[in-house]
Amino acid sequence: MHVKRHPHALLMVALLGAVTIGSYGHAEVPDAPRQADLKHLLKHDCGSCHGTRLSGGLGTPLTPEALANKPAEGLIATILHGRPGSAMPPWQGLLSEDEAAWLVEQLQQGTALP
Repeated sequence: MHVKRHPHALLMVALLGAVTIGSYGHAEVPDAPRQADLKHLLKHDCGSCHGTRLSGGLGTPLTPEALANKPAEGLIATILHGRPGSAMPPWQGLLSEDEAAWLVEQLQQGTALP
């Protein structure tokens, strides 16, 4: 039996492996000014697609409930590398892996927005 492989599946596996092998387990917490910058980014840049309360819009909801069963490594990979074929851009040029990990933690804990 021949199995047809999706061309992006291998890329996602490689990206998830790179993030998992990376520094996620030892992520540095951004300093207070950078945390404020990241929360501003969430509200204004991410909020433009995911909704100003991150409850959904063009993009999926980023609420703790919506992210409850999502592995942090996959969310970090999505932030850094985007989603090909969708409106989700890669943020790797503007965010470090540690910053993406911090954002995911904030989103999953529900402390991302004031």
